Amino acid sequence: MGNGSLAHRVPDLGALELLLAVARLGSLGAAARELGITQPAASSRIRSMERQLGVALVDRSPRGSRLTDAGALVTDWARRIVEAAQAFDAGAQALRDRRDSRLRVAASMTIAEYLLPGWLVALRAGRPDTAVSLHAGNSAAVAERLLSGEADLGFVEGLTVPAGLDSAVIAHDRLIVVVAPGHAWARRRRGLAAAELAATPLILREKGSGTRQVLDRALGGLARPLIELSSTTAVKAAAVSGAGPAVLSELAVGEELSLRRLVGVPVEGLTLARELRAVWPTGHRPTGPARDLLSLTRH
Repeated sequence: MGNGSLAHRVPDLGALELLLAVARLGSLGAAARELGITQPAASSRIRSMERQLGVALVDRSPRGSRLTDAGALVTDWARRIVEAAQAFDAGAQALRDRRDSRLRVAASMTIAEYLLPGWLVALRAGRPDTAVSLHAGNSAAVAERLLSGEADLGFVEGLTVPAGLDSAVIAHDRLIVVVAPGHAWARRRRGLAAAELAATPLILREKGSGTRQVLDRALGGLARPLIELSSTTAVKAAAVSGAGPAVLSELAVGEELSLRRLVGVPVEGLTLARELRAVWPTGHRPTGPARDLLSLTRH
């Protein structure tokens, strides 16, 4: 055996395909045309293959090109390599097709309810054959699914990116304080002081949700729960019914504010802005449908 890797001693696939075409068509010119290269390029490829192998492969004459005895033998071996490469290519394509036939998304509640539906409709237009499954849960649950391999792409709205995940900011959101129109705060002229908000029992999302994280940090961990609920829709319904003030994503209450089923209450000296992020396991950038969905979120 020679030294070094096989790649240095065995001609590349392109050269082997050219040799097979010469054998089949009996002419270097016809083989070059079939493979979409020029005749001089084909000639030099055959010559460099002959130098690499140390044997003459093709006799060129005015009547065409025919294989030498060594060339006929090398062609038989080349055919097996090319067939194996075709099987390799078909297998890799099948793996891509299997991967691309489904997309598993895990998203935190606000994103799942208010942003994902539009993105998934757009994704379906480009990839009608991809079956999408969506699991909605809080940011901690999203991280868990990604890290255990049960989701291909996740979306979170907490303050921090869970350990083991890489992320990209896809949108900005802010939380607002809302009350039913009959609540005393609905008639306030002045903004609410942060201390007053911290002292008031509120309708809240559960601990572990992105919305709750942002509020707890803004209030120094002092948010007082009147009721804790595990979905944005439930918090909203409780606020609309007049149970008390709630703190919700601006994305979630647009319709209620415009219909005056809820009223926004300004708060002074408190930043309730947050970034919405796409997340995936560290070092594994999304591919296939997950990559397509990620690019849709940025438009």
